Parts: sequence; structure tokens; C-alpha cells
Amino acid sequence: MNTSKSFEDLVVWQKAHQFVLKVYELTQNFPNSEVYGLSSQFRRASVSVAANIAEGY
Repeated sequence: MNTSKSFEDLVVWQKAHQFVLKVYELTQNFPNSEVYGLSSQFRRASVSVAANIAEGY
């Protein structure tokens, strides 16, 4: 069994990071009226997933 040296070695964190990048890409196309609304909420939620994995490591 391989041991990870960093949270970045975890496959689950790598997938969460890819999710964050995709969310940022998708929310870039949201209307300007949603900059502080829905797009911000989506972005914060996606970052929270990756951050919680890293913190739990």
C-alpha cells in the first residue's frame, strides 16, 4: 500500500480540485447579477470540499 506524503497525493483531493476548477469555469459564464449570489455560493461550496479533505489529512 502506498502512503501519501501530502494531501495532494490523495485521489479524492485531486478529484475535488478538478471539481473546483470546473465550477469556476462554469460560473464564469453566469450573469453579472449572480456574481455575489449563486456563482459565489457555488464557488465557496466547491472550495470547501477540497479544503475539508486537506484539513482532514
